[in-house]
Amino acid sequence: MLILEQAAALVFEPYVLGVILASAVFGMLVGAIPGLTATMATALLVPMTFFMDPVPAIAAIVTATAMAIFAGDIPAALLRMPGTPANAAYVDDAYKMTQTGRGDEALGAALVFSAIGGLFGAIVLMTVSPTLAEIALKFSSEEYFWLVLLGLSCAVFVNPGSPTRGLISLLIGLFVATIGMENPSGEPRFSFGNLELMAGIQFIPAMIGLFAVSEVLRTVTATSPRRKIPRADGQGIFRTQWKNLKQYPVQTLRGSITGTALGILPGAGADIAAWISYAISKRFSKQKEKFGTGHVEGLVEAGASNNSAVSGAWIPALVFGIPGDSITAIVIGVLYIKGINPGPTIFINDPQTVYAIFIVFILANLIMLPLGWLAIRGARPILSIPPSTLMPMILIFCIVGSFAIANSVAGIVMMLIFGIIGFFMEENDIPIAPAILGMVLGPMLEQNFITSMIKADGDIFRFFERPIAGGLGVFTILIWLFPLAMLLLRRRKAMRPAT
Repeated sequence: MLILEQAAALVFEPYVLGVILASAVFGMLVGAIPGLTATMATALLVPMTFFMDPVPAIAAIVTATAMAIFAGDIPAALLRMPGTPANAAYVDDAYKMTQTGRGDEALGAALVFSAIGGLFGAIVLMTVSPTLAEIALKFSSEEYFWLVLLGLSCAVFVNPGSPTRGLISLLIGLFVATIGMENPSGEPRFSFGNLELMAGIQFIPAMIGLFAVSEVLRTVTATSPRRKIPRADGQGIFRTQWKNLKQYPVQTLRGSITGTALGILPGAGADIAAWISYAISKRFSKQKEKFGTGHVEGLVEAGASNNSAVSGAWIPALVFGIPGDSITAIVIGVLYIKGINPGPTIFINDPQTVYAIFIVFILANLIMLPLGWLAIRGARPILSIPPSTLMPMILIFCIVGSFAIANSVAGIVMMLIFGIIGFFMEENDIPIAPAILGMVLGPMLEQNFITSMIKADGDIFRFFERPIAGGLGVFTILIWLFPLAMLLLRRRKAMRPAT
């Protein structure tokens, strides 16, 4: 109790609270601009932390990250432009809800359930950090291989249309992930001697192109006038969320647990957590056919998942000094600069700092609610801007976000190319979401497969020898075989009356 009081005294100072508020506004602004991710918000804050004490420095990063993940839902719902990769999983549902006059409900769900997921992850972080971190350390390349394959299987579930078209989209994403020399062999692939392609396809410009630029092209080439979007009354941001919470309590809890569990695993993070949670939501939903058409259920579960993953990633970072994602990798560097060594001894040497971080997580997710409400109300007038004015503005943001990734014009070129690809994919009813999933998980799949095969000296059965890997492998294969088994069962039932 004494340590908790000391931690609270460190946090509830006017200076620290001011840093939290300023970082929250900064994270909200960065996250709402497509292409400027939560990782970039963290990186931009690092120079500021050099002049701060440990607690305000970490508080700034924690708050900005939580805000940026949610803020990416604002352009996703209003313009179909995911602000961060974590928001891309449910962008179609959020955008279509906006088109039918339910934009406030979509953004309110993203806000409220992001806060719930973040608070859940913070509670887990406070209570069971050492135990969960020990489980995460047992994951080797074999476990990650099956986990990635399980994530790729989500392409079947997140696709609202034909599974075949979803598979085509997934293969496009996996092919894009092979371009360049960022592979275990270091051999350039599909680069055709181009230096820019040797570095691979930058994910953020590709995502902006597939979602945002393709939407600009579709608006410009549309022959029929743009449908007028009903104006929301501003009351649905919080009013409908109590109903959603009562209707989807299992989804909320499941998304929070999934996000925290995946956040603990190094390299997974909020992006993969959101995709897998959305897929799980659709798989177990009683209204599967509504996903992708403006249904809030997947948004509830994935929204809770992405922010709980942010909290989960801190568990291995604090307990063992192993970053759970790119953000905690930056945080570990900041901790070392401040003379704090992450690892088991941090709970002995700096317990008040650790508990101060826990308190900041709770404050960050609570302050998200009023600031998020203000951000949603402030962003709503975007919908009343005429397309002739709005589309050039969107294109400018796309160019800025794509250029900012590597300060290179190549990012803009990639964005435009993928914008054209995305336009033709959607014109032919090929969904974009599985392609994004393939691009995210493709490199991780190859890396873990090659690493496992080298360790096993080519023995494929090594993927089933470790208990956790074997369980994940059997579960993944059963998921693949389930649709085939159902198809055979339906055919047998259909043949019975004829005989």
